Amino acid sequence: MTDDFTIRPLDVLDPGQDAAARQWIDVHASVQRELFAERGSEWPLEELQALHRTGTKKRVDLAAWSGERVVGALEVQLPQLDNPEAAMLWLSVRAEARGRGIGSALLAEAERIGAEHGRSLFFAETEWADGGQDASERFATARGFGIGQTVLRSEMALPADRNALESSVAAPGAEDYELEGYVDHMPPAWLDDRAVLQQRMSTDAPNDGLDLEEEAWDAARLLEQQERLLSAGRRIVETVARHVPSGRIVGFTQVSVSASEPTLGYQQDTLVLSEHRGHGLGLRLKAANALALMDALPGVTAVRTWNADSNEHMLAVNNRLGYVVDGYSREWQKRLRQD
Repeated sequence: MTDDFTIRPLDVLDPGQDAAARQWIDVHASVQRELFAERGSEWPLEELQALHRTGTKKRVDLAAWSGERVVGALEVQLPQLDNPEAAMLWLSVRAEARGRGIGSALLAEAERIGAEHGRSLFFAETEWADGGQDASERFATARGFGIGQTVLRSEMALPADRNALESSVAAPGAEDYELEGYVDHMPPAWLDDRAVLQQRMSTDAPNDGLDLEEEAWDAARLLEQQERLLSAGRRIVETVARHVPSGRIVGFTQVSVSASEPTLGYQQDTLVLSEHRGHGLGLRLKAANALALMDALPGVTAVRTWNADSNEHMLAVNNRLGYVVDGYSREWQKRLRQD
């Protein structure tokens, strides 16, 4: 506690703390509105509650109160199945409450919580709109964080040119591959292959300078993730590439749409196994999935995606599809000495 704010634990699954949880979410959302105006991202409480019910990450939440108002919000995410050194931080402070030491106090709490759970490697993210600046970078640098990766945020307007998308899907050069898709419910027969692809996301996608280890995925974890998204009211549209000679799924792309924001699709992971690249599958997958999204959820008017600035291939695919950069983010990391 300080003279003008108090930090207290928050349990987003406790119905008695529902009002506080919604204030806590609004702190994070207020930063998005500050950076991106009406194009800011916002997590609904119901989706965050679904995330807290999964066993893949332990989540510890704290709220900084000034009187009866939540002015600072922190979540410490502790992976349980992989990356045992890591703690991922989500820290926001309302603009009008900055300069009072709230961010520093929450960060100190995050490092204390991480240390209590044996974590010595901390990750955080900053964002800014295209053409703007991010003052929080000075905060991160001054507290010992270093840049691990720079990411571009882009949007594709929908509906897109159907003929152009169909031409991309049908382009020659991938005769040994077939595209398949689903809406909401992944076919059970796909789970094993898709779990392999999900695990390869942590090694094959660019991590640049981030000290992240390979994640551990299997069919059970993937199924839990899918069920969690659906239980939170998300819709899922996914397309995969199957290698015909082997029968194996070797690439995928997925978009999810929140019930609270039905006009915006969030591009989740896209991956083609390195041994199957060179056939234009990334472009084909994303073009086919855009067509499927337009058909299944015609109310979606844009898809938002994030890509490392080092991922030149996927950025070129996005450019072909009509994505326009509207913001940036940075992934930061800090390693604490263990005595």
